[in-house]
Amino acid sequence: MSGLETAPAATAAPILEVSDLRTHFFTRDGVTRAVDGVSFTVAPGETLGIVGESGCGKSVTALSVLRLLPPRLSRIVGGSVRFEGQELLALDEPAMRRIRGNRIAMIFQEPMTSLNPVLTIGDQIAEAVTIHQGKNRAEAMRHAAEMLRLVRIPDAAKRTGDYPHQFSGGMRQRVMIAMALSCSPRLLIADEPTTALDVTVQAQILKLMVELKQATDAAVMLITHDLGVIAETCQRVIVMYAGQVVEQAEVVELFDAPLHPYTRGLMASIPRIGGGRKRRLAEIPGIVPDLRKPIAGCPFAPRCPMARARCRTEPPPLIEHRLGHLAACWYAGEAA
Repeated sequence: MSGLETAPAATAAPILEVSDLRTHFFTRDGVTRAVDGVSFTVAPGETLGIVGESGCGKSVTALSVLRLLPPRLSRIVGGSVRFEGQELLALDEPAMRRIRGNRIAMIFQEPMTSLNPVLTIGDQIAEAVTIHQGKNRAEAMRHAAEMLRLVRIPDAAKRTGDYPHQFSGGMRQRVMIAMALSCSPRLLIADEPTTALDVTVQAQILKLMVELKQATDAAVMLITHDLGVIAETCQRVIVMYAGQVVEQAEVVELFDAPLHPYTRGLMASIPRIGGGRKRRLAEIPGIVPDLRKPIAGCPFAPRCPMARARCRTEPPPLIEHRLGHLAACWYAGEAA
């Protein structure tokens, strides 16, 4: 699969519907609006990319869907998260535990801190199978070995008895994928799954994820800061900035004709080969706004080369400018 693949039919009911999601962190320094009115859908079998720079709210959005944020520091203060028609924000904790790792699974970006160092790999994969599928230990361990074979770890049955430190970084990430897919989830959330890996291993992991996604027909939410990863693996993409969605489109449409100045800035900063002369990497001037302070207009206005007086006083709505292509910019038409 690549960004050129046709997206699932728009008529299919979304497997995930996030509407006006607002997640705040409460600290001594004030309230941080980490996610501030985010809305999107994921269709069955679709791969949706969420892209943006560090601190834009990508990972907090994913953790909010699974309700995995620390309760003493954070709270979902508004919005709706519906999975297969069920409102997740209304469920009690035991009901959420029956969904996590079973119908919705997550691959975290740093496997060494996500895997338990004192439990074998087999025990960690088997645990979810035992809890969610009711298999006994022997059946669960056989299933764990099958999952390791699925993600192409050699001598899988023997390696179920190994510990995380006995695996390389790329192999640990394969273990995380095996664990996430062990209960055949309907939705897989991958949070920067290749960040800590070298380039060749990154390519292997992404190829493996694409193949397994096609084999299982799971929907995928892929969170990354890398537009190259988005282009290779996703069908549709949303761009986040300062806790908000600023642009949304099919991948080919976004790369062909980005509408938001922030998206164009991200694309201009991608290193390019050729052209016959050395060229400095483009950068977006300024810094991300302080999310503890109210933002009067467009959050990108202080850094935007197109900003005008209206941008600093009126927040632009996320509206459709072309078929299926949404942008939160007063002057998106001029950008096009």
